[in-house]
Amino acid sequence: MFLVDNQLREVWEALRAHQAQRANALRAVRIQRLRGIRDLRVPFNYPVSVLAGPNGCGKSTVLFACACAYRDPDRGPREFVPTSLFPNFIDPGGRAMSDSVEPTELEFDYVHGGTPYAMAWRRGKSWNRSFLGRKGGRQPERGVYLRTLANLTNPSEVRGLLQLARKPFETREIGADLLVFAHRILPRRYRHLSVIRSGLRDLLFAELDADAETRYSEFHMSSGERAVLRISQDVSALDGALVLIDEVEAGLHPYTQQQTMLELQRLALRGRLQIVVASHSPVVLDSVPPEARIFLDRDGETEDVVLAPAYRDIFQKALYGQSLDRLSILCEDEMAEGIIRGVLDVLNPRMGLRHDDFVIGRNAGRDEFPGHVRTLGKFGRLRDFVMVLDGDAKAVRARLQEAAADYGHAVRPLFLPGDGSPEKWIWERLQRDPAKYTEALGLGAADLGLRLQQIGRWTEGAVRQRGRSRASLQALAEELNRRPVDLARLVGRLEAESRRGEIASFQIELQEQIEAWRGRSD
Repeated sequence: MFLVDNQLREVWEALRAHQAQRANALRAVRIQRLRGIRDLRVPFNYPVSVLAGPNGCGKSTVLFACACAYRDPDRGPREFVPTSLFPNFIDPGGRAMSDSVEPTELEFDYVHGGTPYAMAWRRGKSWNRSFLGRKGGRQPERGVYLRTLANLTNPSEVRGLLQLARKPFETREIGADLLVFAHRILPRRYRHLSVIRSGLRDLLFAELDADAETRYSEFHMSSGERAVLRISQDVSALDGALVLIDEVEAGLHPYTQQQTMLELQRLALRGRLQIVVASHSPVVLDSVPPEARIFLDRDGETEDVVLAPAYRDIFQKALYGQSLDRLSILCEDEMAEGIIRGVLDVLNPRMGLRHDDFVIGRNAGRDEFPGHVRTLGKFGRLRDFVMVLDGDAKAVRARLQEAAADYGHAVRPLFLPGDGSPEKWIWERLQRDPAKYTEALGLGAADLGLRLQQIGRWTEGAVRQRGRSRASLQALAEELNRRPVDLARLVGRLEAESRRGEIASFQIELQEQIEAWRGRSD
């Protein structure tokens, strides 16, 4: 899969470059009081987005809400509107068997024709459009493609399609240009692909290069073949459209899922498409860059649907089963990760481990850690996580332990050395004993000491200690042509090798938790 991985990275960079140039894009949708979603705003920061999360967290609701953003000039006026996509059953004889109806709002943030634009659908007694105070507003027009992929096994669907043979129908051959997508994904090569249509129903027929005497319909296709052919014929010729696909991985082998996502991103690049898919597949998630992964979940306390920040990639891997043989370490930021990796540089040879035995997630605010504990507890994954907070976050300990206790688990959070930020601790170590770091930095002790003094005087004007330490480390890193996180890892390693002070306690506690995890894994 290395070739596909490289191709994915190439198309990621190309799409990122084109993102800012797009004249039409749905930038975000906000959903209020609909299908168990109280208030949720979902941004789309990349032309191809993946909605992921457990069952019942609102992925399909978000997808259908996106379909209401535009008026598609090639479709009926009532096809992609809230009344069609979010219907309610009303019992005319009374309210006993009627859906509860709340005041609901779907708000859209666009770039349309190169200009920022906003619109909302609001439901009181009925659904109406609002242009948020903008006079003369109109719903933007754009092609919209919405598809839920499923096996052709529903009896009523099968019966309806069989009726095609009893009525006049039209036949259309699918052009070779619409098969390029399918040919790049499926192992088969098609001589012809045709569709028969009567009214709103249609049925695909395929003829293979290898066997021109045999034609077969969708009734005899695998679910994966049917899904890819349907996407190929429906999406390949679109230009500038919004494409929405539910359960894009349905019926597809993991390799085929990855290839499908690669080709969808290539289509997005060529056809200026915006694509949003919903998926339960870790392969699909990994086929788009981190900013394109939208992870939804329900809050453990309120049950509200919430948007997990992009740093939740570590949770995505854990909850989707990609980290079963690796210990996950969650910390607050990049500098914390640098210190942890420095300590692991010392521990790994001693314990016979490698760095790829660990998954480290970061950019997690300390106040969000209790919520992370509840999420992991709900899925039974707490034993595979080590929580590491900054030295000034000890007040969070009780909240973490209380959250874990709700799931019958004891959490032992670790705290980095020092009583402040990682930057403050690193800067203090460098100032206290410059000679310890001179060889590793390629400097003389006097030279390093002088640089530290000069930088310290330069940053004296920083208002907050955290800000001053960060600015000081950034300045030192620039002078040494290194990254601040590289300095964090270096200091973490050299301090761990000395086995003195607070780093020694942190090192021992981390080793104990790693050994406990290994004991459960053996």
